[in-house]
Amino acid sequence: MSFQSYLDNIEKKTGNSPSDFQKLAAAKNLTEGDKVKAGVKAGEIVAWLKEDYDLGHGHAMAIYAYLNGKRS
Repeated sequence: MSFQSYLDNIEKKTGNSPSDFQKLAAAKNLTEGDKVKAGVKAGEIVAWLKEDYDLGHGHAMAIYAYLNGKRS
């Protein structure tokens, strides 16, 4: 599955686009600009996405990668 396919499937499941997740993460003080904030671990973001959005590990890691600046 391509990175874009992961993002498309996440949007279908949650109704949130990757840019929506960027805003949600910023509101939770997890990101700074277009990167994950220093000191924030992947596991913290993955746990948030699993708990609040019922994402699996792979899909949560795709959002983590997006939050860290990967766009394609």
